[in-house]
Amino acid sequence: MTMTDSSPSDAIAADFPPDFLWGCATAAHQVEGNNVNNDWWDFEHDPRSPARESSGDAIDQFHRYAEDFALLKSLGHNCHRLSVEWSRIEPAPGEFSRSALAHYRRVLTTLADEGLTAFVTLHHFTLPRWLAARGGWLAPDAISLFQRYCRHVAAELGPLMPFVCTVNEPQMIALHGYLEGQHPPGIRDATLWRRVSRVLLDAHRAAVRATRETSGAKTGLVVQLPLLTPARDDETCRALWRDLQTEIVDLYLDGLTGADRGDWLGVQYYRKQWVDPTSPTLFAQPPPGYPRTQMGWAVHPEGLAEVLHRAAETGLPLYVTENGIATEDDDERLDYLETHLAALARARDDGVDVRGYIHWSAFDNFEWAAGYGPKFGLIAVDRSRNFTRTPKPSAFAFARIAATGRLDALRIGG
Repeated sequence: MTMTDSSPSDAIAADFPPDFLWGCATAAHQVEGNNVNNDWWDFEHDPRSPARESSGDAIDQFHRYAEDFALLKSLGHNCHRLSVEWSRIEPAPGEFSRSALAHYRRVLTTLADEGLTAFVTLHHFTLPRWLAARGGWLAPDAISLFQRYCRHVAAELGPLMPFVCTVNEPQMIALHGYLEGQHPPGIRDATLWRRVSRVLLDAHRAAVRATRETSGAKTGLVVQLPLLTPARDDETCRALWRDLQTEIVDLYLDGLTGADRGDWLGVQYYRKQWVDPTSPTLFAQPPPGYPRTQMGWAVHPEGLAEVLHRAAETGLPLYVTENGIATEDDDERLDYLETHLAALARARDDGVDVRGYIHWSAFDNFEWAAGYGPKFGLIAVDRSRNFTRTPKPSAFAFARIAATGRLDALRIGG
């Protein structure tokens, strides 16, 4: 084709290839509503917990999934990440709900009918109440119970799950739940934090083996990789930074070896964090003037390229399975998308094998202990008016990038 018979847009090379996957992510407890049989429901109703409010009806996606998937398809998505809820599927030990499995079969069939490639998370933060009562991830049989659940789900839903995410953000389950006490079970114990971290890595391996027994799904661990740095140039600060780097990043990336490591790796990136042993949280606030989100997180787009390079050392194909900003200002979201996708494109140009970008989140939804205040979604949800969905300008900008593979499409008509 010559310049004379092509449009200006055709003459500009795309930043991403035609087979690149574009989509958004959700998690069952954050969007379905009334997941009353898990540890998070108990935690958010405990007046002693830091949870600001109950998830309640969430955004009622349990009933509205079909319209939601059709909306995402209309916005140019070709994949979608979601989770199945363990406490619905196995409401009591060894009792698997036929109706829950039938529901998720309908959900995933509808997703496939819309032409969206499914990334299905088996464990996204929530545990069945009965397992939490037995000690959760510290129960002596936790891994075997998780493996049984994964095997059952894969046997029932396997053909509808081309990609399986085994465990979502094991580092954050361990850090928030067992060191900071901000998530269930609300423990603050450094020894248990380290123990649970290793249990979760073993749980991933068990899930890979279980899924492969009954399904042809491609399995992957999805890890949150913050860009960690010492707050000060002193040995105490550097020592804590090395320890947290080991426990939050290196443990999981260097531990992905052997036949049961999985087929791909999901990278989730949100922020840069300054490690500070004098802080009660072990992390310092971002420096003055540093851009922050509604969550107080430091916006540092270059960090996405850095953590992708680190993740590439595993030798696994990569997908960005979460990345996004909590803000009421959609112009900020557009800036965030532009700068972070540019960092992703640079990593690809450097040879990093990244095959898709899944934004967090599709919808404004329940953000765990922070409740409904933070707005991560490309699509607003009015919970007071019949859960009305309204795409934001950023949703249409994302659609243009997905359609063209070009970063400059973000600002066209914006």
